[in-house]
Amino acid sequence: MDFTIPEETQEIIKGLKQFIEKVVLPLEKENHELLYNERNYYTEDGRHHPKVEELRKIVRMESAKAGYYTMFGAEELGGEQLGPMTALLVQEAINISYPFNKLVDPIVIPSPFTNGLSPILTGLKEELKERYLDGIRSGEKTLCFGLTEPDAGSDVWSIKTNAVKEGNEWVINGSKQWITNAAHADYCMLFAVTNPELKAQRKGGITCFFVETSTEGFSVDSVIPVMGELGGEACIISIDNLRIPDENVIGEVDKGFSIAINGINTGRLGMSGKCIGSAQWALKKAVEYAEIRKTFGKPIKEHQMIQAMLAESAMDIYAARNMALNCAWKIESSKKQPRKEISMVKAFCTEMMGRVYDRAMQIHGGVGISNELGLEQGYRLARIVRIPDGTSEIHRRTIAKSLLSGDLTF
Repeated sequence: MDFTIPEETQEIIKGLKQFIEKVVLPLEKENHELLYNERNYYTEDGRHHPKVEELRKIVRMESAKAGYYTMFGAEELGGEQLGPMTALLVQEAINISYPFNKLVDPIVIPSPFTNGLSPILTGLKEELKERYLDGIRSGEKTLCFGLTEPDAGSDVWSIKTNAVKEGNEWVINGSKQWITNAAHADYCMLFAVTNPELKAQRKGGITCFFVETSTEGFSVDSVIPVMGELGGEACIISIDNLRIPDENVIGEVDKGFSIAINGINTGRLGMSGKCIGSAQWALKKAVEYAEIRKTFGKPIKEHQMIQAMLAESAMDIYAARNMALNCAWKIESSKKQPRKEISMVKAFCTEMMGRVYDRAMQIHGGVGISNELGLEQGYRLARIVRIPDGTSEIHRRTIAKSLLSGDLTF
């Protein structure tokens, strides 16, 4: 393996940083009181303030014009289809420099679930691609990924939302929970049971539908405030006799689970890149503080306990980064989804981020637990990311199942 970052990727990162500095950060500065005061950022019901959504849309559309918003989308959707290695390195670079900027992540480089050219959209019929892709590609329209339910999180096969075919339509009933961006999305990639017998055998029976969220029968009941926030992006959805044309089936009937897994795996690698970059930001802060903070007559960098925490964080980051790069290389080399490795990367990187932020806060002492430096925000985020896209425990289960089925290669 050659670990040299390709020149093309270096140019993308350089150009992306210039875009952020010239377009995004001035917008954040002009609207600082709105974006960085939670009482202004959220409305009373926990949703983004309408002005916040306007700013996010501006950034999405400007990013699309510059070519960044769609660069990881499939070519058949109008994207450039840059590979997972580039995606990982770009996410790392952004989060080293801009880990908590409100209008940077995941708006400039979209999540595969909420914005931009989600890989799931490759399953759309051609007439629907012609009808909807321009708006999605330009950043004008956004998406949500309607899979998780109150009783179906880690165990996707437990979903209860059902779709029954009547003539040329499907009638869908049920509820969804923890659906990111649902309150503001124009479209939903909605999963429902279409064959209960296949679903019970865990051999299929789940179908994905493309839904306009303005359709009668689709409603967002509430937003779920998350750890340390007055609001959030995750929502609860009710689906009541929602009628969807048969042409809106994404992919094949009863085969939506494989579509879901491919989208989730893309998100897992991207999340890992964010964790690696953000952890490097936190370690840099800890090193800088260790240089200037003095106790007992000398800089704390001279204390062995501090040195040990810095060294452990560096080892964690190094291990996580190389694990993720190796996984991305395997995906690009084999064109397959190395499930065991993806699970190892997602679990390790998210847990690693928590350890690094914990040590960085400890090194900073009292100022580390204040909200002045961003460390406590990173610590909260590190705790959160261990749950979405598969909990650490579920990933360990996946790893163990692969090992016990005979996959002992690394």
